[in-house]
Amino acid sequence: MEDFNSWRDLLNPEFYINMGGFWVILFIIFAETGLFVGFFLPGDSLLFVSGIYAVDIISKTFGSTGSDFLDTTILASAVALAAIVGNQVGYWFGSKTGPALYKKKDTMLFKKKYLYQAHDFFEKNGALAIIMARFLPVVRTFMPIVAGIVKMEKKAFLRDNIIGGVLWSFSLIFAGHYLDKLFLDQFGINLKEKLEFIIIVIVLITTVPVVLKFMFGAPKGNPKLEDEVLDDLIDKEK
Repeated sequence: MEDFNSWRDLLNPEFYINMGGFWVILFIIFAETGLFVGFFLPGDSLLFVSGIYAVDIISKTFGSTGSDFLDTTILASAVALAAIVGNQVGYWFGSKTGPALYKKKDTMLFKKKYLYQAHDFFEKNGALAIIMARFLPVVRTFMPIVAGIVKMEKKAFLRDNIIGGVLWSFSLIFAGHYLDKLFLDQFGINLKEKLEFIIIVIVLITTVPVVLKFMFGAPKGNPKLEDEVLDDLIDKEK
């Protein structure tokens, strides 16, 4: 698993854990929002699987504290920090680019439709969108950018960013760690041997709603919709 064999490895959380462990995990979490091109990276499944390996990850990086809870807390805290910093960078980028980003041509790693979907999600859910977006692939990548573009109040964004980052990282990492122990102790099932199945389930749970939204949401390439969004953003810029 430590060698790159195919593009499938890029979607496999265990690949990143074996390849670089703690520091690679933090970079991926940061990149998913801070670099706004990391929407294809395995965010949710990476955190859950990292929770399963939490003690091993911390032991190899810093040396274990001797407590499963503390080791898992250290990992979750570091991931939360990376997620928060990533969102702040995304917000800064959005505030600097403004409506110009909506005029950018689509590339392999950038699709304007994701910005429109994130904008729509933000308009419908308000400040809570920053917290909720953490648990939605793709949307969480572009949400901080949209928040910056629409000039969301900085203190409010930072507050919701911290809340969302902590909830996301701690819930998934601790779920992975303690569900692994529960299944092993109560049912004799080692989740490390069921990772492929677990990853598929997590991807389906987190991705299907987003895919359905993209397919049956606002019509793609609707000039009227795009003009309305751009006019609204330009007004806010003024």
